Amino acid sequence: MVKRVFDLMISLLLIILLSPILLILAVWIKSDSRGNIIYRQKRVGLHGKDFEIFKFRTMYPDADKKGLLTVGGRDPRVTRSGYYLRKFKLDELPQLFNVLSGEMSLVGPRPEVRKYVDLYTEEQKKVLSVKPGITDYASIYYRKENELLAHAENPEQVYISEIMPHKLQLNQQYISNAGLFTDIKILWQTFSRVFFG
Repeated sequence: MVKRVFDLMISLLLIILLSPILLILAVWIKSDSRGNIIYRQKRVGLHGKDFEIFKFRTMYPDADKKGLLTVGGRDPRVTRSGYYLRKFKLDELPQLFNVLSGEMSLVGPRPEVRKYVDLYTEEQKKVLSVKPGITDYASIYYRKENELLAHAENPEQVYISEIMPHKLQLNQQYISNAGLFTDIKILWQTFSRVFFG
């Protein structure tokens, strides 16, 4: 209950305060390339139920048909504006509306696509017992994931066999120590790592 109240208050406050920035980003995206401003994608949420996650579009239309993973700092599928939106995680801001609607939390395991969730072991599926979040320990640790994958011969295999299991391990660590103080700490670490390295 405390977590939900915290999520509601902070997400609503951020939406109000950031509304001019959200509008500027929307205009930038629209003027930079054709396509929708908001990108919607089905992800797996609480108790394994699908929901639509919102992001600012950072790729050219239909780019996800060429793969779900972004590889390298300059993936050719990423637009000019998208590069900077991704670099500073600004593409994630529309998920504040997912938090407001109750589908997500500010902090929690990042929601995956069904393709990868279907590979989870029974133990790993425990991460689906809590609401997914905009940020978590794994988001901080793997904030440059696309650059790591750029050096892999088979990026998807590396993601499935190495990165994803470690992310789930970090998620389970979060669940074991979940609390308001932990959430505030993760939010601060996310902000400081993204903007101050």
